[in-house]
This record gives sequence, C-alpha cells and structure tokens, in this order.
Amino acid sequence: MAIADAKGYPISVLATSATPHEVKLVLSTLEARTTLAQPCRLISDKAYDSNVLYQPRKEIGVELIAPHKANRRKAVIQDGRSLRRYQGRWKIKRLFA
Repeated sequence: MAIADAKGYPISVLATSATPHEVKLVLSTLEARTTLAQPCRLISDKAYDSNVLYQPRKEIGVELIAPHKANRRKAVIQDGRSLRRYQGRWKIKRLFA
C-alpha cells in the first residue's frame, strides 16, 4: 500500500502480506507515513467505499473520497463536489508505474 501527495510523491509505503483486505490496512499505512504533516484527503477507488473508513475520518482528521459501490445499502455519503477530486487519482497509479 502507498499514499502519495498531490504531486505523486510517496508519503507512506507499507508492505504486508496479501491476505488482509486493503480497507483494513489504510489506517496502519497512514501511521507509517514519513512526513510529520498528515494528509487532509485520501482519494481512492470504489474498493475503499466502506463505512468502516468513513467513521474514523472524523477522529483522525482525514477526508475519504471514494465513489460509492453499486451495491451500497446505507445512505449516500459522498456528493459531487468532493468526487471532482477523484480525477487526480491517476497520480498514485503513476507512483506504482
């Protein structure tokens, strides 16, 4: 798992086994960051649309931006304004490339 800043430079990298789902590794990846400043937003894909991640966002001060999955049962949390930032997700793909 990796977290990049707005320019695509790595802030945090965490290597673990492939067994746990990525949603369970987000908070530990945030804790393993190499910078003192904490990111204010996490832009991710539909796999991270989880109520587990939306609840602690207030506690740690990070806004999760992820489009909702088609099978979401609970109320919609994201609106169109924050999802406009989703277009910048290609920068993390560039980090891995």
